[in-house]
Amino acid sequence: MEHKSKSGGVGSSNRDAMTEEDRISELPDALLLQILSSLPTENAIATSVLSKRWRSLWTMLPKLKFDCDYNPVIHDDNIVPRVFSENVLKSLALHKAPVFESLHLKFAGEYDCLDVGMWIATAFARGVRRLVLDSFYQEEQTVTLPSVLFGYNDTLEILKLKCAIDLEFPSRVCLKSLRKLCLDQVHFKDEVSVCNLFCGCPSLEELVVDRYSNADVATYTIAVPSLLRLTINDLNQEGGYGNGGYVINAPALKYLNISGFSGLGSCLIEKAPELVEAKISDVSDITNENILESLTSAKRLILHISPLEIKVPTGKIFDQLIFLELLTNEIEWWKLLSIMLCSSPKLQILKLTDVYLRDDKKNPDERRWNPPKCGPECLSYHLETFVWIGYECQRGDEKEVAMYILQNARRLKKATISTKRIEMGMLEKLEKRREMLNELASVLWDSNSCQLVFEST
Repeated sequence: MEHKSKSGGVGSSNRDAMTEEDRISELPDALLLQILSSLPTENAIATSVLSKRWRSLWTMLPKLKFDCDYNPVIHDDNIVPRVFSENVLKSLALHKAPVFESLHLKFAGEYDCLDVGMWIATAFARGVRRLVLDSFYQEEQTVTLPSVLFGYNDTLEILKLKCAIDLEFPSRVCLKSLRKLCLDQVHFKDEVSVCNLFCGCPSLEELVVDRYSNADVATYTIAVPSLLRLTINDLNQEGGYGNGGYVINAPALKYLNISGFSGLGSCLIEKAPELVEAKISDVSDITNENILESLTSAKRLILHISPLEIKVPTGKIFDQLIFLELLTNEIEWWKLLSIMLCSSPKLQILKLTDVYLRDDKKNPDERRWNPPKCGPECLSYHLETFVWIGYECQRGDEKEVAMYILQNARRLKKATISTKRIEMGMLEKLEKRREMLNELASVLWDSNSCQLVFEST
């Protein structure tokens, strides 16, 4: 009897424990869905075997992500393509969330384009708003997206395509609601395909392109009247289509960021009268370009370029510019500074920076800066903030620039000079820096109205 009583006690305890453990099932659907959404989709689907309560809960998830390298059951990173494809299609068929916010698919380039087409068609039929296709290279194989699927869609708002994907659009697509498009190292069959994609996105506001300029088409034309933000990172490589080039026609553009344009045949940008900010970095040796000339409407410019490697327009006025950032480790950067000071009458904020804080800057110390001959209007009437990050106090060219700005900026309210940190034991360097800071402070146009701040980075 005593044994039975003891056993019965243990059984009761187990039942209580099971009841305690299953209290999570009593939570409202909204909270359970929030928990499931933090798991990989494959794991969320696996919860359907827990109980009747969980059987179809995952089907209400607004976001799904499938990775062909991930199997929660056998931890195998080599799932047979056919099995993965069937799992995706079955899951999409069962999915019934009222709003299908996002579908993310990661798969190898060896997958059959018919399978990929079925995924896309099913997602489009379900009204997916965000679609990410991340195809990685496997034995140099790529997948071509069926162009017919893009003939008409009025629900997709965000589309991201990555790597081992080929695009061929013999006729114009129609993605009526697409607002953001990201193209990461995908390949176009020809220039017509590029044009037909961009022309078929009447609501496109943001475009992000990462590509090898000479890997697919010779001239990459972006003509999108609705475009507000454009980012292009050119990864350039030898061979392919030679130098390549870009044509950008986006009259409503407000934000432009281009980098890596080196050795191109051309880069022609139509005027963007609504431009607010542009960042131009690592641009050099372009045969035919008008990059800086096209940016005269900008209010903010970040130029990480050398005047020796890009065409700097003369006689052009950046009459809307109020913020300018230049990189001080570029070759003869101060020549660009002189031109921009004379061309920017309303400049209020000037920032000079060495992003690497390196001692081995490209331009040799013996070269000296020649101050502008024009007497920049911005220094007399508008410049209020001056920031220099990575200032090298022992370089003659940098000292001359700093002295000139502080002496001539009559409306300056705050100047921040940041130097590379010096260890406390290096007394000689510390003393030289102290002397430099005192010298800079002594040349201020009006030391009473300007706050001079020194920092170590």
